[in-house]
Amino acid sequence: MPVKAGAAITITAFDWVPDFAKGQVRDLRVRWALEEVGQDYAVRCLRQGQQKEAAHRALQPFGQVPTYEEGDLTLFESGAIVWHIAERFPGLMPEDPVGRARSLEWLFAALNTLEPPIMDRSMATIFEATEPWSAPRLPGIDTRIEGRLKEASDRLGTAEWFTGRFSAGDLMMVSVLRIIEGEGLIEIFPNLADYVARGTERPAFQRALAAQMAGFTGKPPPGFDT
Repeated sequence: MPVKAGAAITITAFDWVPDFAKGQVRDLRVRWALEEVGQDYAVRCLRQGQQKEAAHRALQPFGQVPTYEEGDLTLFESGAIVWHIAERFPGLMPEDPVGRARSLEWLFAALNTLEPPIMDRSMATIFEATEPWSAPRLPGIDTRIEGRLKEASDRLGTAEWFTGRFSAGDLMMVSVLRIIEGEGLIEIFPNLADYVARGTERPAFQRALAAQMAGFTGKPPPGFDT
């Protein structure tokens, strides 16, 4: 469906998450992209559990956040949303076809190559930490992550950004890599650590992070073990 010119943008986010998730929920990636391209947006905050209700599943069939609404268009999946923003508004997309393709390449690399083992580590250290199989799996997971980080580090070399100038691909790479900041993994590769720092020092990222953090005004769901 075509997007109506000038249509207001609304995204969804949570009004509460556990402390370890603050600053990591994926609406941050969408907020960052919108900040980079200078687009205002509204946020519809969901309480925990509301994302699984029928009204939200009509927008996001898997019951997750974020979603993106603009006129007649509704999108889910942070990667798809960020790419749409980059194509729709100037600021995150190289103008030449090759540059556009490279940006898309690194957006997919972030989501398909780097994020899976990184999220596997989150499962082992957070969500399934008390399960008997988690601790024995961790060394293997870290080995896989380190392998991917070395490959990314080798490709980045001394460059400032993976895509020549900061683009949607770098936005997603930084978003994924920062998940493991402070875990002693990315710190092995100084050029990647500096790369993440360059990304998160951008004013647009700082505005997006502040906005997400300010939105956590809700309460934990009943029975949540604090």
